[in-house]
Amino acid sequence: MPEATVPLLTTWENFYAIVGTAAATLTGLMFVVITLSVSIRNRGGSNETLGAFSTPNVVHFCIALLIAALLSAPWSGLEMPGLLLGLIGLGGTIYSFIVLRRFTRQRNYKPVLEDWAWHVVIPLACYIALFVVAIVLLNNPVLAMFFVGAVTVLFLFVGIHNSWDTVTFISVELPRLEDKSQDS
Repeated sequence: MPEATVPLLTTWENFYAIVGTAAATLTGLMFVVITLSVSIRNRGGSNETLGAFSTPNVVHFCIALLIAALLSAPWSGLEMPGLLLGLIGLGGTIYSFIVLRRFTRQRNYKPVLEDWAWHVVIPLACYIALFVVAIVLLNNPVLAMFFVGAVTVLFLFVGIHNSWDTVTFISVELPRLEDKSQDS
């Protein structure tokens, strides 16, 4: 185990305290989004739509929180955090394909290119990056930590973007669509 391991993780403590706090707070705010999403279900929406567009955001926020907690723990080496990051990356990759299946099966909304990028492609890339970083961690820990930090922040941005997108759709676009369908 390199002697630099403990100081390396220590230098990231403030970063993960901030990111972890943000992830926990945003996870709580997702409950507000889910409450708003109930209006979609009451208007003919489905669990598939919720599973494709809202549930993954909670997962992304929780993954950011998990990574923050994981890398704030008092590890004596990088082997175990690397293994756990790799498992998160592998599990997240599998989960991304589950989201992709839900995304393509739901019938309440036709995704546009931006939706594909933010709901499927970017999260999948983040999970794959976590898996790769776990492999690189022992050989180049400084570079790996920057990539893990970037991926963690990107999970927050994906969740923020997607939550905002959901809220604006429910509060702005959905009423317009309903008005158009009633006028027809």
